[in-house]
Amino acid sequence: MKYDAIIWDMDGTLLYTLEDLQTAVNHVLRQYELPERSLEQICAAVGNGVVKLMELSVPDGKDDPRFPQMMEEFTAYYEKHCTEKTRPYDGVIPVMKELRAQGIKMAVASNKPAYGVKALSDLYFEGLLDVAMGVSESLRRKPAPDMVWKAIEQLGLTRERSVYIGDSDVDFATAKNAGLDCISVLWGFRDEAFLRGIGASTFAKTPADLLELMK
Repeated sequence: MKYDAIIWDMDGTLLYTLEDLQTAVNHVLRQYELPERSLEQICAAVGNGVVKLMELSVPDGKDDPRFPQMMEEFTAYYEKHCTEKTRPYDGVIPVMKELRAQGIKMAVASNKPAYGVKALSDLYFEGLLDVAMGVSESLRRKPAPDMVWKAIEQLGLTRERSVYIGDSDVDFATAKNAGLDCISVLWGFRDEAFLRGIGASTFAKTPADLLELMK
């Protein structure tokens, strides 16, 4: 094996999460009689965490004096409903199990709130992840390398033998900032043309492709 460890992104890479995020955003916007967001608009706004998602979804963003209250309401709602429509992408779980059987250690480093990472990891990835990290006050969110480096440290491995797998420009920048090779998946929230445009060069069209790319 070329790598001993994978650091995974979560949203758009392991899990399709857009509909639960859209539902939570629109739940808040309705309370304030603001225009709701389409699935395409949510897709374009994800990747930098839920605060940025809400900032891009509220017409005046953080300049709206009600924004802190909106974030509280988003958190309260999404924490309760983040697993309702979210699901693993087809083929992801079998590939993770095969990689696990081959001795690959795996971690998640996500800009999703820690409560969401824990709930979804417990639901879908029991026994498959050694580390699962979401946004916290102690670590900068991606594309800063903090979460990736912390995950590798907890795995007891090195950057040279670890690979980052994600679906977005944020993920590509995270891998670069962390000093890791990057595999960009094409079933997520950004297409191949976009990813090539930001410099990505190694792609997985299906989860099964990862088994070859890891060699």
